[in-house]
Amino acid sequence: MASENLDAKIEQLLNVEKQMRLAGEISGTRKAAIDILQLCFEAKAWKTLNDQIVVLSKRRGQLKQAVVAMVQQAMEYIDKTPDIETRVELIKTLNSVSAGKIYVEIERARLVKKLAKIKEEQGLIAEAADLMQEIAVETFGAMAKTEKIAFILEQVRLCLDRQDYVRAQILSRKISPRVFDIDASKEKKKPKEGDNMVEEAPADIPSLLELKRIYYELMIRYYSHNNDYLEICRCYKAIYEIPSVKENPAEFIPILRKISWCLVLAPHDPLQSSLLNSTLEDKNLFEIPNFKLLLKQLVTMEVIQWTALWETYNVEFLNEIVSGKFLSEKAAEDLKQRIIEHNILVVSKYYARITLKRLAQLLCLSQEEAEKHLSDMVVTKALVAKIDRPMGIVWFQTSKDSNDILNSWASNLEKLLDLVEKSCHQIHKETMVHKAALKV
Repeated sequence: MASENLDAKIEQLLNVEKQMRLAGEISGTRKAAIDILQLCFEAKAWKTLNDQIVVLSKRRGQLKQAVVAMVQQAMEYIDKTPDIETRVELIKTLNSVSAGKIYVEIERARLVKKLAKIKEEQGLIAEAADLMQEIAVETFGAMAKTEKIAFILEQVRLCLDRQDYVRAQILSRKISPRVFDIDASKEKKKPKEGDNMVEEAPADIPSLLELKRIYYELMIRYYSHNNDYLEICRCYKAIYEIPSVKENPAEFIPILRKISWCLVLAPHDPLQSSLLNSTLEDKNLFEIPNFKLLLKQLVTMEVIQWTALWETYNVEFLNEIVSGKFLSEKAAEDLKQRIIEHNILVVSKYYARITLKRLAQLLCLSQEEAEKHLSDMVVTKALVAKIDRPMGIVWFQTSKDSNDILNSWASNLEKLLDLVEKSCHQIHKETMVHKAALKV
């Protein structure tokens, strides 16, 4: 009886909807469609609800406004479904109805996100990632900026979870880091006439600063896969610059520790040197004096004893590997490698040439290991050096051609003449002063 009564009511409303649709009455058509869905929901007839959504969307000459209202109304019922199977079925029905319709593209994106979340909870991460990748939200003009960023970040996260690092990098490039530095208060609030109306982001979408932190945390996961310490450092620097983080010692001290380790582990280059010096000038680094001392050793042109350094910092370093997600087991080897490279650069500053035996003693390595590390640095162009293996001598001076030698001589002669001229001027000045004194 209840089923027959429901069918009779739906039939009556379908006739009303048809009359309104043929007459071009937008509000009437929309109300009739919503009333049909409401009847099915109140009767808990979920199969009938799915069927009516499909029927209404496929009716000849169906108005766009009616389809939009119907999809939005049905989306409110998703969280009220009795079980997962019913929920998935309803989402799939709405997804098929909204597919290919630009006027419900935002609703479709939200539906796909809900379905992907269900798949992920079921452990089907690959399926969830494939579902999310079907939607290109960067082309949605009416979607709020924060919602677009949140959706792309969800795509990146799922790709990282399934270890698809190439696709994660491609998706992450859809977000420009500069978008996080835009002041929301200075953005225009009222669109000009003719502009597309941008919808408000849902309440569960994080703010721009929260999205900034999520973005850089995902980038840290990506760069940790390749052990790209310099990029990891830049990501932590960006998180550190967030006002809520920089003002809270409980948050910025762990991040400063990670920045310090990344700077120590990163290969020596101009960018690493710039970041190292800017970090040393940070007043907050005084909160962790042992890390300030560690960074100070890197900028000081003195040989660092590896054994003493490891005894001092091994507990901190191993704790960071256990607690942090950006350091791998290979990080300890990389740390030793960077200390050796620093020591070789220091030696090259003080010596024009040195025996391989003495170099190995300074580096606390065997001659074969010292030669290998030196050769690696020459290959990567971090250093200019030549090894005379029969004599066992390392030359740090660059070879000069005849033009360079002549230019060097000319420059030295010019400096010498300048010194002679200044000396003659000083002697003449002193003579004149003494003559004036004698006359007096």
